[in-house]
Amino acid sequence: MERDRRDQREYRDYYPEEFEEQEIHLRDYLQIVSKRKYLILTVLAVVFLVVALKTFTTTPIYTASSQVLIERNYGSKGLENQFSRWEPDFLETQSQIIQSTNVAQKVVEQLNLTTRYRSYFFEEETEVTFVQSVKQSIKAVIGPAYDWLRNLAGGSEEVEAGVAGESFNDEPMTEEEIIASIIQGGLSVTPVKNTKIVTISFSHENPGIAKIVSDAVVKAYMDEMLEIRLSTSSYSVKWMTDKAREEREKLEHSERLLQQFMRDNDLVTVEDKLTVLPQKLSGFGNQISKAEAEKKELADQLAQIRAAGNNLDRLEKIPALASSEVLKSIRERIYKANLDIQELSKKYGHKHPKMIQAQSELRSLTDEKSFEIERVLSSITNSYELAASKEESLKELLADTKSQMLESNEKFMQYKVMKREVDSNRAMYDTLQAGIKKESVTEQSQSVNIWVTKKAEMPLSPSQPNTKRNLLLGLILGLFGGVGLAFFIEYLDNTVKDEKDLGDRFGGSILGSVEELKKNADSIESVVVTKPLSPVAESYRLIRSSLLLSAAGKPPETILVTSMGMGEGKTTTTANLARILAQNDKKVLVIDCDLRKPRLGSFFGVRNEVGLSSILTGSGGSEAIVQPPNEGISAILSGPIPPAPAELLGSDRMKMLIESMKQEYDFILLDSPPVQSVTDSLALCQLVDGVVVVVRAGKTTNEMLESGLKKLSDVNGKVLGFVLNGMKMRGNGYYSYGYGSYYTRNEGEE
Repeated sequence: MERDRRDQREYRDYYPEEFEEQEIHLRDYLQIVSKRKYLILTVLAVVFLVVALKTFTTTPIYTASSQVLIERNYGSKGLENQFSRWEPDFLETQSQIIQSTNVAQKVVEQLNLTTRYRSYFFEEETEVTFVQSVKQSIKAVIGPAYDWLRNLAGGSEEVEAGVAGESFNDEPMTEEEIIASIIQGGLSVTPVKNTKIVTISFSHENPGIAKIVSDAVVKAYMDEMLEIRLSTSSYSVKWMTDKAREEREKLEHSERLLQQFMRDNDLVTVEDKLTVLPQKLSGFGNQISKAEAEKKELADQLAQIRAAGNNLDRLEKIPALASSEVLKSIRERIYKANLDIQELSKKYGHKHPKMIQAQSELRSLTDEKSFEIERVLSSITNSYELAASKEESLKELLADTKSQMLESNEKFMQYKVMKREVDSNRAMYDTLQAGIKKESVTEQSQSVNIWVTKKAEMPLSPSQPNTKRNLLLGLILGLFGGVGLAFFIEYLDNTVKDEKDLGDRFGGSILGSVEELKKNADSIESVVVTKPLSPVAESYRLIRSSLLLSAAGKPPETILVTSMGMGEGKTTTTANLARILAQNDKKVLVIDCDLRKPRLGSFFGVRNEVGLSSILTGSGGSEAIVQPPNEGISAILSGPIPPAPAELLGSDRMKMLIESMKQEYDFILLDSPPVQSVTDSLALCQLVDGVVVVVRAGKTTNEMLESGLKKLSDVNGKVLGFVLNGMKMRGNGYYSYGYGSYYTRNEGEE
């Protein structure tokens, strides 16, 4: 068995894709529902009964509703853009006002509810009838459970206010306050989707009270909105009047200061000066620029003159001299005089009068040229000095103009500050005066327009409890609660449930399953004998076939039958398996190795006086082997209970007994104690060919079975397979192919 499990683990390591989590099919859920159907039906019945009792014992509540159209009043100036204004919280705010304490108290005052309709809000102390006492008892019992179910379903009941008592400030509530709180508790406001219409509903045990209160709430709401508007307007007018008085005083004071400042600083001509001075600054700037350019030009010419020194040729090349028309004329005349001298020199000698006259004219022209150069140079020097003096004068005028302009700017800035303060005070004062006039005009108008579109009608049928809805809710809650509880219990159930569960978790061979018999059926201890063609008898035949094929070469001859705990059917399995093996003309011996709590003797109806304990202690012999009547098998019962069963079962005598019995019998079955209780089975498993583990469905836990298999593996016990006992075949979907009807029909024919 352990080798099979080890091989299976190795196979999973090599082929993990074949052992991935399997998909849960719908039929698996249906099997769980079928298995827990009585639990589901019980929960369904209890929940439905609680809801039904609560529904039919609840006092009927009637609801009357009226509808009003609520719009904000934007006034005549806001008509052009009132459709572009979107206030998502407007209707919610109005809903809170409708449900406010002030509106409820106005309803109490308008309808005089404390005297005229007092009996409808306060229960009179009258004699309680038997029916009323029964209803009150039922409500006290199922009320909390019903409320829990409603909360679980997401529903909510109307708040029932108005319980007389003391408020949180330890002051007793007056009757007006109590009735007002009752009205608030029964009042509901629901905006109609995508409209400006609001539905105002009031619920009460009396339909007439529901109608008149619903209409009165609308009127009280209108009065409340008018009072809010009047109180707001009165306060606004008073505040703005006081504020206007303060602003007027500030305006007068600032005007006086401004007038005094203008008188002290002669600000009448300031603005004219501020207009002229920038023009003067601009003119002076341009003149200074020209003077600087002229001075720079003359300075450059003087530098060239100084660089030329007394060299007339270089001086004549200076642009100021080169461009002189007078010098040009003199140079032309000198040039002509030189030409004349050259012509005369060809004809006359140096001392010829004409030559002397020509040379005299040339010298005169040269002197004239020198004089003109000196004059031009002197003119340039004088012009430079004049330009420098002019530049300094212009700079002084510019600085003086800047000083005057800065002084005028400072005065004008101070003037503008004071003028701005005067203008601000005047604007504030004018605004307040306009606001006072506007509030005075609109003091009697409302900021919210309210129209009644539908008056409340007398309710003919109660709105609560909604019998159909509550019963349907109870049915749904009961069904889903029962199914959920069934799946939750199934999730917590860690026991072995069926062959698939057993095989998937522990591997190994499943020899077969035995159906759990109904209470009115025959005992499973005798069904194999009394009804050999029944499904249970056929199950043991399948187990026999699987057991004979469980070992290679030849079937096991000595078989130990055990279980993990008590009450799992190992003794019954041992006896019925022995009967089935004996039907093939085989000699079968059953040994009761449970020397602590033996049952095999009572099972076969044989007295347990001499048995296995007698043989192992040497006080008995062949007489310990008995032949149960009408069984066809042999049995060695447990005999007297010894003080140390484990030592006897693990002794050499036990081993010799089994070896000797193998010579006479074809099959030897050992019924041993549970593995988890004592170590007897662990000692016996080493003396047999294999072990059959009986598992009871719904009782043997996975942890218990895993621990027991580990103990058997630790002592090298060979597990031949599992027998799944106590299976609810039909409930879990097994034998759906009709074995039960087939065997029942055959038994009837016999």
